[in-house]
Parts: sequence; structure tokens; C-alpha cells
Amino acid sequence: MNLKRNDKKSISGIIANMRMNIFLPMLVLVVFVLGLLVLYNLQYSSVSSNITDASGFNQNFKNDVDLKMYYFVSGSSDELPWEEIRTARKLAEDLLKKTNDSNSRQALSSVLNLCDSLTLNIARIENTEGYDNRIEQLENNIYVITELVEEYIYTYLYYEAGVMASLQNSLKYWLIAEVIAGVLVMAIIVVISSKHSAKISRGITDPIDSICSRVEEIGKGDLERKIPVSADDSKLTSLGAGIEDMAEKLSRQIELNRQEQIRLRGIELSLIQSQINPHFLYNTLDTIVWLIETGKDQAAEEMVTSLSTYFRSFLSNGKDIVSVEEEEQHVRSYLEIQQVRYKDIIDYEIDIDKAIGKCLIPKMTLQPMVENAIYHGLKPKRGKGMIYVRGSIAYNMVTLRVEDTGVGMDEQTLEKLRDQIANDDPSSFALVAAYKRLRLVYGNNCSFTVDSQPNVGTAITISIPYKTEVSDEENN
Repeated sequence: MNLKRNDKKSISGIIANMRMNIFLPMLVLVVFVLGLLVLYNLQYSSVSSNITDASGFNQNFKNDVDLKMYYFVSGSSDELPWEEIRTARKLAEDLLKKTNDSNSRQALSSVLNLCDSLTLNIARIENTEGYDNRIEQLENNIYVITELVEEYIYTYLYYEAGVMASLQNSLKYWLIAEVIAGVLVMAIIVVISSKHSAKISRGITDPIDSICSRVEEIGKGDLERKIPVSADDSKLTSLGAGIEDMAEKLSRQIELNRQEQIRLRGIELSLIQSQINPHFLYNTLDTIVWLIETGKDQAAEEMVTSLSTYFRSFLSNGKDIVSVEEEEQHVRSYLEIQQVRYKDIIDYEIDIDKAIGKCLIPKMTLQPMVENAIYHGLKPKRGKGMIYVRGSIAYNMVTLRVEDTGVGMDEQTLEKLRDQIANDDPSSFALVAAYKRLRLVYGNNCSFTVDSQPNVGTAITISIPYKTEVSDEENN
């Protein structure tokens, strides 16, 4: 399954984009506001500088020029007001370079023109002879021009003051507009960032919740591979896919372990079985040899026939799990063989309910119990004893019981035997093997109890579930 998607981004990349979407508009707004503030500050500073420079105009310009010209005309002095005119001209020229307002520039242009006119008229007076003519030019030209120069300088100051007031008003309105715009931009950014944050949060938490739920399912045993969790973040997608891969590998490993356990259990059962078979076979062959040596050929022949029947039922076509009917036939053959040898001390009775005939049981479950009854119950007893093999069913549980009328055991010996069976003590091989095989097949669903009384006898009871079918794995 191809999990790669070109449109997927990492969480860090998505968050970085969100930061850019938030901070970039804010940065633009801040730069714009600062730019306007700097622009207005420069304009305001320029106008303020112009007003300051214009304020430096000689307030006594008219009086100084008029007085010097009067002294010159009256012959009291040869000094002309060239310095005052030059200073006024330079101030007007400097202000004209820095002034942008048209009215203010027009006032400065008028000052320059008046300075030119004043220069021409002073030169004309200088070239005029006669006191009366000079006085007339002084009064009609010089006095009028100097007055106009002062008036236009004041006019310039008036216009510049108006420009400054206009800048102040504009700055106030722009500041209000910028505050409103800033609030609107921030509100838009908050709304957009909230939506993006919610989307990013869902894009992260939803896949994580799904992954956590999937991990809980795996923890409960659901190892079947499913469609991996899809997320906007490629790492979360990889994590989901990795979890599914892990579950699939874990499922395969569990299945391999289960098969291995089945195989090992089969090997263990076979090993136990291989230990039981020679144990009984050696005893039987010893008995046959003994019969032949004592000349009891007929009995030896019958015992060989019973042994053949016994092993035919024992082989059971290679099955380890057989029916109770087959196990009954097997233990019957065993008792027939043993009775040939111990007919003076052994008698037996088999009473197994036909209702449990089809119930399945591990092969050679009853024989070790019967063998224990013979060798530890009846042989030490003087006289003949009985072995009872019984089987019944109740509440879907099958009970099989092997009871003898042998010497029995005291409480201390009984407890020791029970401990040996529970702890797999090899000194009680037959019973330990029978119990171990039951436990390997049924686990905790079976029971194996031993009861005994001195000079009364011993009874071994097993309880197993009633089953008529097993899988190939259970049979193996």
C-alpha cells in the first residue's frame, strides 16, 4: 500500500506556515504604520524647520533698510543696506529649496522679486542727483518695497503654520485610522489563526486518538492488519503504518510460537509415551519368558496374543488422542496380559458408561493408573484383590476412576505421593506421566486426584471435559 502523499506536511511545517500567516500581516501593518509616522515626522520636521528659519528673519529689516537709505539720501552716511538685502535674499532662497507648499513658495518668490526690485531702486537712487528726487524715490519705492518684503515673510510664516496645523490634523486622523485598521487586522488574524489552530489541532489529536485506540485494540488481541491511520502529518502516517506492520508481524510471530508450542507439546507427549511403552513392554516380555521357562506354553501364547491386541490398540493409527472406547479396549488388553501373570492375586471389573464412549482422551491414560493399582496396591497384599475401572458423565464432565482393594496408604504416604505427582517427581513415573499428559492436553480444565486408606485400597480419579472432536493441532 502506497502511503506517500505529496500534499502532506510535517506538523512543524504546518505550524511554521501558521506563524507566517499570523506574523506577516502584523509585520506589514507595523511597517506601514511606522512608515507613515516617519513620513509625517519628516514633513512636520521640515515645516517646523522652515518656520524656525523664517522666524530668524530680521524683524527690523524695514527699519534698518529705510534708516540706512534715509541717511544715504540725506548725505549723512555713504553706507547702503546691501548686507540686509543679501541676508533676506539668502533666507528666501534657502527656504524655497525646502518648501513644498505652493502658497508658501509663491510668497518666497515674491520676496526674491522684491529684493531684486529693492536692489534696482537703491542703485537708481544712488545714480539720482538732487535731494528732492532721492527723497521722492525713497518714499515711493524703498519704503513700499521693504514693507512688502516683511509682509511676504509674514505671509510665508502664515502659510507654513497652516501646513503644520494640517499635518497635525492629518496625523491625528491617520493615527485613528491606523488604530482601527490595526484592530480589524488583529481581529481577522485572530479569527483565521483560530480556525487554522483548530484544524491543526484536529489534524494532530484525531490521528493520535485513532492510533491510541488502535494500540488498545492490539493490546486486547486484535492483530488483524487494518488500514493505517491517515493524517496530514507524514510522521503520524508513518507511525500508524508502523503500528499496523508491527501488529501483522506480531500476529505472524504469535502464530509461529503457537505452532512451535504445539510441536514441542507433541514432542513432549511422544517422549513421555516412549518412556511408558518400554516400561510396560519389558515387564510383559519378562512375564512371557517366565511362562515359557516354566513350561506354560499355552499361557505364553495367550499372553503374546493379548500383547499383540494391546499394541494394535496402542498404535491407534498414530493418534495420540483416542476415544474412551478405544482406551477401554486398551486397558482391557493390558489387564488380560497382567492377569495371566498375576491371576492368583488380580481380578478386575470394567464398568464404563456407553454415553462417554465417543469422548476423546489422551492415549494410555488409564493404563498407568491400573499399573499403579497392580504393583503398589495388590501385589503387596496377601490374597486376591479387585481392580475397578469405572466411567461416567455429569454436567458435561467425564469422570474416570481406577480403584483397587489393595494395601492402601497412610496419610503421610498419601501426601508424599500427591506431592510427587504435583511436582513431576520421577520416582512415581507412571502416575506423573499420566497426570502430565492430561495437563499438557487440557491445562487447568482437568483434575487428577488420589485417595487412599490403609488396608482398604486406593482410588485415582480424573475429570476431563466431554469432547467428541479435536482439531488436527490438538491431535498432534
